[in-house]
Amino acid sequence: MKIEQIYTGCLAQGAYYIESNGEVAIIDPLREVQPYLDRAKANNATIKYIFETHFHADFVSGHVTLSKETGAPIIYGPLAEPSFDAIIAKDNQEFKLGNITITVLHTPGHTMESSVYLLKDENGKDHAIFSGDTLFLGDVGRPDLAQKIGEITEKDLAGYLFDSLRNKIMPLGDDVIVYPAHGAGSACGKNLSKNTVDTLGNQKKTNYALREDMSKDEFIKEVTDGLLPPPQYFPLNVKMNKEGYDDFNDVLKRSAQALSPDDFEAAANETDAVVLDVRHQNDFVLGHIPRSIFIGLDGGFAPWVGALIADVKQPILLVTPEGREEETITRLSRVGFDQVIGFLDGGFENWKNASKDYDTISSVDATILKKAINSDEDVSIFDVRKDGEYKSEHVIDATHTPLDYLNNYLSEFPENKTFYVHCAGGYRSVIAASILKSRGIHNLIDVKGGFKAIKEAKINVTDYVCPSTL
Repeated sequence: MKIEQIYTGCLAQGAYYIESNGEVAIIDPLREVQPYLDRAKANNATIKYIFETHFHADFVSGHVTLSKETGAPIIYGPLAEPSFDAIIAKDNQEFKLGNITITVLHTPGHTMESSVYLLKDENGKDHAIFSGDTLFLGDVGRPDLAQKIGEITEKDLAGYLFDSLRNKIMPLGDDVIVYPAHGAGSACGKNLSKNTVDTLGNQKKTNYALREDMSKDEFIKEVTDGLLPPPQYFPLNVKMNKEGYDDFNDVLKRSAQALSPDDFEAAANETDAVVLDVRHQNDFVLGHIPRSIFIGLDGGFAPWVGALIADVKQPILLVTPEGREEETITRLSRVGFDQVIGFLDGGFENWKNASKDYDTISSVDATILKKAINSDEDVSIFDVRKDGEYKSEHVIDATHTPLDYLNNYLSEFPENKTFYVHCAGGYRSVIAASILKSRGIHNLIDVKGGFKAIKEAKINVTDYVCPSTL
């Protein structure tokens, strides 16, 4: 028996390759399926089943394409209603894979069709669960992402999740291995661990949601408290996963169109395409196409694209580091953004060589900000970090305008006065600066190195004390 976790850091997502006696099951595959096909071929094995834990909201799965390529059936748990052919398994239904068995445990709560897959080894012993978004390490799946069914509320779903965990998961042995669908960084939970594999016994000791003395009402309150609105692209990804999508190779073929600076400029002027620049933030600061949006490949790229570009049908023109065009298209497709209409051939340097206009961002070290504060200037500082980061500590008198919802705060930025923008380390503040500049707000200064540099410069910050602890 072989179990391989295929973890994609940008999405904080775990897919799984399971092999026994020449037969393979894939759980929650990514959209580009060639790596799974290559693994099976290298091992002279056959992909027999494709298991989906639920209709994913945060990425487009590869189940439809993988089934088309291999003939393997797609398997969902009870209540799933996909638009394509699939096996809708019954609770406790078993599937033989070589010398092992995979059992469907229906665990509604994150969504109504959510299911956990229990793997029993060659001796029939419970070995591992593939817990999808039902159980994470340190957390559980949020109950507000499911497509609405009748009058079911998120509190109803949280109640179902409580029952699922206690009736289906917690009775399993402490030595059972937990393989979740996501880790830290995913928006599918609130406080996921950075670890990606654990034992169920350890989770019973450390995961707040598995406390034995917790009542259902307490569970519902803890699971639903503090939920931020999900990214706008989530329902669109659910729709694609439920109804089907274009083959990734077709998306890549039509998207990988190299455009000269003149053709790129014409496409930008003649369409409503977003010009998306995915280079490093330091390069973007020094020069970029006017009104382009920065979301760098080397940060939390795909989730930020999904959070900030609301419509997956939005046409996109790419400015990439040379040689990373295909990677960018691939990573966009993972979250359903299939409408790339081309990339700038030769990158930004070719744009400059063609004597095209470009813009820059004013960016200073934190020591410059400190001098401005100490000189008694009326300094305006905007913090674009997440709510929890800001509440933990922030610059005194800084205004909180979280990047996720920046468009809701545009009226708060001064029209005629220069202001400073910072995040934690410098990535998100440049995203924010690019969005503001695209909206015609140019009187900003980015703080290099973000809050880390601000603390190192010994600029006064304030700690946050939760009112409930007073």
